[in-house]
Amino acid sequence: METKTITIRVNAEVARIFEAASEEERRKLEALLSLKLGDVTRRKRLLEEVMSDISRNAQARGLTPEILHSILDQE
Repeated sequence: METKTITIRVNAEVARIFEAASEEERRKLEALLSLKLGDVTRRKRLLEEVMSDISRNAQARGLTPEILHSILDQE
């Protein structure tokens, strides 16, 4: 699959976590984001709806900001 680099704005904490992640974790996060953005465009759902769904699902499964930070800090 062909890829292309884009620039998106995120809050400073998200940027810091992404920048601190290992190359493997970055690739995983980029793949996840690519899939979700593709989902949004195919389904014509508002990005806010998709983001809310992701957040609710992650929280329902017990993901907290601390756990996410811990996962991203693993090397």
